Amino acid sequence: MDKKEANTPTEILCYHCGDVCRDETVRKDDKFFCCTGCKMVYEILNENDMCRYYDLGEKPGISPAVRNKTKYEFLGDEQVKKQVLSFTDGRNSAVTFLVPQMHCSSCIWLLENMNRLDAGITYSRVDFPKKKVTIKYREENTSLKKIAELLDSLGYEPSINLDATEKKVKSDHLKKLYYKIGIAGFAFGNIMLLSFPEYLGLEKLADPGFHKLFGWLNLALSLPVFFYSSSEYYLSAWKGLRNKVINIDFPLFLGILVLFVRSLYEIILQTGAGYMDSMAGLVFLLLVGKVFQSKTYESMNFERTYKSYFPLSVTVSKGGEETTIPLSRLNIGDRIIIRNNEIIPVDSILFRGDGNIDYSFVTGESSPVQKVLGEIIFAGGRQTGSLIELEVIKNVSQSYLTALWNNDTFKKENESRLQTFSNVVGKYFTLFTVILALVGAAYWLPESGDKALNVFTAILIVTCPCALALAIPFTFGNIMRIFGRNNFYIKNTFVVEYLSKAGSIVFDKTGTLTHSKQAEIKFSGLPLSAHDLSLVKSVARQSTHPLSRKLYDHISNAKLLKVIDFKEFTGKGISGKTEEGTAKLGSEEFVTGIHGRTEDFSQDNSSRVYIAVNGDYRGYFSISNSYREGLEKTIEELEKNYDLHLLSGDNESERQYLNKYFKDPLQMYFKQSPENKLKYIKALQNEGLSVMMVGDGLNDAGALKQSDVGISISEDVANFSPACDGILESVNFSRLPDILKLSKSSIKIIITSFAISFIYNIIVLGIAFEGLFKPIIAAILMPVSSISVVLFSVLLSNFVAKRRGFK
Repeated sequence: MDKKEANTPTEILCYHCGDVCRDETVRKDDKFFCCTGCKMVYEILNENDMCRYYDLGEKPGISPAVRNKTKYEFLGDEQVKKQVLSFTDGRNSAVTFLVPQMHCSSCIWLLENMNRLDAGITYSRVDFPKKKVTIKYREENTSLKKIAELLDSLGYEPSINLDATEKKVKSDHLKKLYYKIGIAGFAFGNIMLLSFPEYLGLEKLADPGFHKLFGWLNLALSLPVFFYSSSEYYLSAWKGLRNKVINIDFPLFLGILVLFVRSLYEIILQTGAGYMDSMAGLVFLLLVGKVFQSKTYESMNFERTYKSYFPLSVTVSKGGEETTIPLSRLNIGDRIIIRNNEIIPVDSILFRGDGNIDYSFVTGESSPVQKVLGEIIFAGGRQTGSLIELEVIKNVSQSYLTALWNNDTFKKENESRLQTFSNVVGKYFTLFTVILALVGAAYWLPESGDKALNVFTAILIVTCPCALALAIPFTFGNIMRIFGRNNFYIKNTFVVEYLSKAGSIVFDKTGTLTHSKQAEIKFSGLPLSAHDLSLVKSVARQSTHPLSRKLYDHISNAKLLKVIDFKEFTGKGISGKTEEGTAKLGSEEFVTGIHGRTEDFSQDNSSRVYIAVNGDYRGYFSISNSYREGLEKTIEELEKNYDLHLLSGDNESERQYLNKYFKDPLQMYFKQSPENKLKYIKALQNEGLSVMMVGDGLNDAGALKQSDVGISISEDVANFSPACDGILESVNFSRLPDILKLSKSSIKIIITSFAISFIYNIIVLGIAFEGLFKPIIAAILMPVSSISVVLFSVLLSNFVAKRRGFK
């Protein structure tokens, strides 16, 4: 660890921030600090072997003792906090800061362990590509102002733009890249012009003075290319070496360095013309290839992030009538209806009802927060209790919902085998390339120094280990984009791989195999009065369960009553109290208390919802389910390659009917609670099976989360659960076999890309070893091979998707 102190006879500088220490009282080992804050940061970094942080600048930290005390005073203002915070419930808050200063793994580690510096911070996570850090904290232990001051003291001044809190901060990375390409292209073209006598063999006929002048001009033109345009490769290679890793930029850096040093030697000593044209051309083509990759991935990412909203609808109240609209059409000022267990999709104000908000999806804490009329309720909360009416105060943030969906709480434990394989291959292939280049240079050196240099440089440049790494993100990213176009939305690209590995599929019945709204409903029992129907409808209105929704839609012209005490017992039923009475809806055991009663369902292909009004049992509604179009063909297609299971919370009334779909009656289970479904999936996984769960969202959240890949079926209701990995619009349920086939095809495309890239690299390495490539030819082939891999992966996945009927 290098010591950066600049000691003089009169002053001692702080090891952390570089400020002058008042005395020598605050010290650790042989290091002096200006205050205990600087010392604490150093100790944390030192304990975790992160002191490389101090190698990156003269004073990477800023002393807490001398910072501007009033700099972040404005963050104590409540109106400002509302603009800056992404979430708060009064006890827990969350904020995302742009931190341009983060630059290495030490930065990431320090920012993600801020709770060791401020006990009020409960969570911090870095998004390194976007230079952002998301921090969650307890209001009673710390404040937004203190957190901003802490970041500033560590050398990470947060960028706070109050005028554009909802706008994306556009990175200037591409802008800098364009500058570098412009400089490299200008130098490359002019160096080639000045090198024409060399190309045509006329250098001996020209005046020696011109030959010398052209050499120095080439050197002058190459300097900005070497020191500016190719700087990313030096920095990347250096950071990798510092962490004892040879990354894919190291051979490129080595090739550029050797070309420049050798050319510098020849030009200064006038022993040759050098290879500045090859060096400038190499950098120019590498940067052009990088822009192509960046633009291609950016366009795919833009389409799936901004053009493709989740296939979710929200219930809107207009003129006393309720209707459902897509989230993308929700506007500020709209009134939305949120039922029990539904997630609030956008920041809103509570307009009617009793808010009892569970923010566990956001904060990790499951204790509900009570909200009163007029209070703000942030997106991501889940209502527990009676129905509430909200007024929208912000536009829907697709990026926020995506972040919620990818929260670590719902992260699967399974890992991407392909990504692991790619990382291992890339790592060792790069090392192999460097060793082969050294062997090639040593082999040809006795014969010709020029040829040895050409072989060494060509081998380093011509191979493309990055092509192996590109195949995965571009193929999966393109498949993700295709799925989005066809109304199937997945939380991240690796879900494609998990879909391809699934061997067993577990289906829920109600709302998954059946339509949520289409049904024939009959009542059997004591006659229900208009008052009884009002109670039943009002209580059913509070729930998102498919059977509750069907009952609510079925009972027309009934007065809606305010439900003040609503409870939902998952897998059993619901109950509610109004000023005019109570109602209880659900299973026979839940409503009547009768356990173990045997009924003959052989002739009754329906689900039953039992009813009690004011504590008196009245009868039951028989709801004949309408199964989805093409269900028989879909199940038949899936049974060819998958082990199918059915888990239903309903009774066995439809077992006989479902026997024609599911061939193995021993794998159909009824009266299954959410806990039973969860245990069943665990049992299959314990047998070594990869399980895909297909359910209806919130009602199957536990099973969806436990499964290796969980798919939620969406049908005109906001039943989104972050526990699922994908959301499929119900109208495309019959496309499930095609989705799985395309996922499997994507793996074959990646393996094919791997194989082609590997064979290509072996061939060009052999040719380069024989000295048949000049550096400029190698420079052309390197980006061409990268671009070819990207084009091959994207075009082939598009072709396969079209063959399977995808848009």
